[in-house]
Amino acid sequence: MKTVTGLFDNYDDASDAVGELEASGVPHDDISIVSSNADNQHDNDGSKVADDAAGGAGLGAAIGGAGGLLAGLGLMAIPGVGPVVAAGWLAATAVGAVGGAVVGGAAGGIVGALTDSGVPEHDAHVYAEGVRRGGTLVTAKVDDQLVPEAERIFGQANSVNLQERRGEYQADGWTGFDPDAENYRSNEIGRDSARDVNRV
Repeated sequence: MKTVTGLFDNYDDASDAVGELEASGVPHDDISIVSSNADNQHDNDGSKVADDAAGGAGLGAAIGGAGGLLAGLGLMAIPGVGPVVAAGWLAATAVGAVGGAVVGGAAGGIVGALTDSGVPEHDAHVYAEGVRRGGTLVTAKVDDQLVPEAERIFGQANSVNLQERRGEYQADGWTGFDPDAENYRSNEIGRDSARDVNRV
């Protein structure tokens, strides 16, 4: 198996990629999605997300999927990233889950979860920073024969060109993901989505 990952500035593009991965034969148990909720977009979209999360319910179709992985989305916080809506193995690994309850995790948990799954550390830092800045991360553990199809899906689904995004971050003085940094203010979230989309 290989871990294939895509960063998206737009949640809908990420959701579409998840659907295509599932349709291509990747089991939803092997896919993970982590989307920033720092600007409360998933709380204020008229879908009763906050009520559902407070009651322990999954977010389901209210956020973007009637079945599969997206039906299990839930609100949580990932150390260093902040509030997210997430589902799948990466989210559980990044925050640590016992019996379905989020119990916290080590600082930099998302970077560690990514590197433990085979993502190079320098890429994991960019992915974590991308989510911290308002993006959505989709990660899949893919059988070798499905890797080309998964890479094609990410390449055609408006995923961010990771090398270009790293360069843009570094040009602004960024040196790496800092799990101890303060959360971005709401007016700073989503700056990446204002950039031109860079396909892989």
